[in-house]
Amino acid sequence: MNSSYAIPAVALVVVATVLVGAFGLRISRTTSDFYVASRTVGPRLNAAAISGEYLSAASFLGIAGLVLVQGPDMLWYPVGYTAGYLVLLLFVAAPLRRSGAYTLPDFAEARLGSQAVRRLAGAFVVGVGWLYLLPQLQGAGLTLTVLTGAPDWLGGVIVAVVVTATVAAGGMRSITFVQAFQYWLKLTALLVPALFLVLTWQGDGAPRHAFDEPATFREQRVVRVDDSIDLRLDRPLSVTVTGTVDGRTHTGTRLELTAGSHRVERGTRLTFARGAPVPDAERGGGDLSPSQAESRGERPLYATYGLILATFLGTMGLPHVVVRFYTSPHGVAARRTTVAVLGLVGAFYLLPPVYGALGRLYAPELTLTGDPDAAVLLLPDRMIGGVGGDLLGALVAGGAFAAFLSTASGLTMAVAGVLTQDVLPSRGVRHFRLGTVLAMVVPLAASVLVGGLPVADAVGLAFAVSASSFCPLLVLGIWWRRLTPPGAAAGMLVGGGSALLAVAATMAGYPGEGAALHALLAWPALWSVPLGFLTMILVSLATPGRVPPGTAAVLARFHLPEELRTEVTA
Repeated sequence: MNSSYAIPAVALVVVATVLVGAFGLRISRTTSDFYVASRTVGPRLNAAAISGEYLSAASFLGIAGLVLVQGPDMLWYPVGYTAGYLVLLLFVAAPLRRSGAYTLPDFAEARLGSQAVRRLAGAFVVGVGWLYLLPQLQGAGLTLTVLTGAPDWLGGVIVAVVVTATVAAGGMRSITFVQAFQYWLKLTALLVPALFLVLTWQGDGAPRHAFDEPATFREQRVVRVDDSIDLRLDRPLSVTVTGTVDGRTHTGTRLELTAGSHRVERGTRLTFARGAPVPDAERGGGDLSPSQAESRGERPLYATYGLILATFLGTMGLPHVVVRFYTSPHGVAARRTTVAVLGLVGAFYLLPPVYGALGRLYAPELTLTGDPDAAVLLLPDRMIGGVGGDLLGALVAGGAFAAFLSTASGLTMAVAGVLTQDVLPSRGVRHFRLGTVLAMVVPLAASVLVGGLPVADAVGLAFAVSASSFCPLLVLGIWWRRLTPPGAAAGMLVGGGSALLAVAATMAGYPGEGAALHALLAWPALWSVPLGFLTMILVSLATPGRVPPGTAAVLARFHLPEELRTEVTA
């Protein structure tokens, strides 16, 4: 990709983000402005802002990469991401707004009257927020590396600095305008290049169906292996090698690799002839990607249902999504916002699978290099080339950075709000700005020090933790009057805690490839969500005397429309 176009595009997105945020800063006056934009954001603006922060690195880059590697089965990601808002609309949106809370811990305390449950909810908000922030920073690093060859930590640092400055300066009022602007930018950045790419594919004589046959190289291609891999061949393959294969060093040697497994060391260059099949590859040192469980044939049905449950139920507990509903003027506006979000998010998710399918045809080597998330960035240059390809690539790069900035802004806002409310000694604007810095420091350090999962996988794990902890709390807290503080705490600890431990084990590479527990740990939602609900219900039934006094009045406030509540009070 020609960085002479892409770098100015990224810089322009960063400058536009700062300017739009500055506009929000000008009208940000009170503490309520910083936390919930004084609850005055209308449905259309709020829907665009929610869509802007929700469509993250996983949506912009990760889904295309997973479709490229795994095929159509990965379409459950966009389906689940979108359908999660239907569950949110039916069960949570309006009652959550009527609760009058600022954050999820505020909701927990308002419903259960327990400081202990509030603190536990705050801990999970921070954990899920940091887990979700990590792939945004890693995606930014990948984008800048593809564009310029810069170190993979630099993009994350740029995003961290811009987001911290924007959120600290104007709070929720500021990032509302930023995220709404960035949604339309991201949609344009994927839609316009996709139209040109599809037209090019139609006139190029490429296969009409990307996944009917094994992927092949459409032209001679040199692939550099940056991390050691094991190639698995179903049939002999002729390849030119410069580097080390199966412990032997070669310099431009033409090898006939036999069927079976072959070890390729890092730094090796493999030259594949036109029409050669793309071999399957396993990363050296253990595979950290949960989605690889499907490619190895490990319980694919279980993995699919685990993914569906995590994405369907995890949306309602994502801290950066939930906090935006507190900005709606009333419960009806919250519902209207959710309906609009369904349309905006659904329209966007039509596009990443197109890039994944085209990537399988035109950039299949990304499955070997370990960078399938780069397909969206590379396709304009690969398929169109010239100045047109460079300009379209620059547009995609700008959209990618908008994705990182908007989602990171929402997550930082949510985590900073909890830190300010529950950790720092004061809840004023000055301490909110300190909380903003603290909210970004930990995931930034992790993104610099630790290699990451593919971005869609990392976000999928955050969904699993959210679904296992906050989904039971919200659903039972809104719809079941017998919920008690001990039940809520136990359910979050058992459900969310077990999912969090499974996430940590997966990221650490345990229990290893082919182990019986791999799928259970890689896709924990299928057992951790029911475990959270069951624990919450059983412990609440065992502690009937702990039902908070005034529960009936609290639930009435959640469910009665604002106008009716006013009449009843009068």
